[in-house]
Amino acid sequence: MANLLESVGESTIGHLDYVGSLNIQLWATLRAMVQALPFVGNRYRWQTTVRQMLEIGYDAMPMVSLMAICTGFILAMQGASELRRFGALHYVIDLVAVGFTRELGPLLTAIAVSGRSGSAFAAEIGTMKVTEELDSLRVMALEPIEFVLAPKYLAALISVPCLSIVSNVCGILAGGLFMFFSTRLSLLLYVHYVFTSINLRDVTTGLIKSVVFATIIAHVGCLEGFRVRGGPDSVGRSTTSAVVKSTFLVIVADAVFTTIFYFTVKS
Repeated sequence: MANLLESVGESTIGHLDYVGSLNIQLWATLRAMVQALPFVGNRYRWQTTVRQMLEIGYDAMPMVSLMAICTGFILAMQGASELRRFGALHYVIDLVAVGFTRELGPLLTAIAVSGRSGSAFAAEIGTMKVTEELDSLRVMALEPIEFVLAPKYLAALISVPCLSIVSNVCGILAGGLFMFFSTRLSLLLYVHYVFTSINLRDVTTGLIKSVVFATIIAHVGCLEGFRVRGGPDSVGRSTTSAVVKSTFLVIVADAVFTTIFYFTVKS
């Protein structure tokens, strides 16, 4: 019994320490982000931010688009297979449009970015930690959070919401493709029904989620890199840990926000 309580206590303290480290890192990054902004910040940091935006956003666009198209087509088919029995096939449009703008678009994007960019952040910073490049930055009076993390975080804040919008469009158009082949519904009429189904609150909900997901992915990936200890093998472990933890926290955050928005609308 004592060993059980001891292990539970150690695990709880470890998780609380991790959450506290994320919060400390977040506030330090927010203070350092001024240097990564255009015009008012350091131009080299802004150039790094642009490169990170291309890596996080532009390079991930084909994969995110393909995931959204496949998911939209599957969601439309699964919804139609049930709704057809009740003569309510037109509700497939509401299911796909609202489902992607509120939920699936930001979530699919976050999972894709977590696997691509979150792991890359952890590997890059972890390698810098092992090769003592971070210590060299401190010797040159350069703060690693300002030099390494702030551009990545700013790039993620810009790129992930944009990718979520791309995911929404691709998923909704995939549902329109299914409706065209199954009911011969024209694309223009489908788009009209889509705009009738969704409202500004749905779009805003998805964008707020995508900003939170970008924060989780960037900070978990970078924190895992900063926490690397030992040799090169620890870089691989931190990369795996970054993907697992960021994906888990993204899903937890998604559940929390969905619950909040649900009871807000209900009230």
